[in-house]
Amino acid sequence: MATVTVKLFAAYQEAYGKPEVILEVPSDMTVEKVGDRIRAPFPALHPLAAITRYGINLAFVEPNTLVRDGDEIVLIPPVSGG
Repeated sequence: MATVTVKLFAAYQEAYGKPEVILEVPSDMTVEKVGDRIRAPFPALHPLAAITRYGINLAFVEPNTLVRDGDEIVLIPPVSGG
């Protein structure tokens, strides 16, 4: 198992009502699957799955990147504004 911190932005943060979530996940989990787990309780977040970018420890990564114990993960949905 791995303990990861997931930083939440925009719609993710609005849904959870806080800026981060700490999760226990299997050590062979991808960052995309972590995103799926974050979206699971909130159907309104499901459409973001295909357009969310992922980061681990301040670097953008591919969705199939494995997470490790202690990683800081970010889920970055598209945002607009000016």
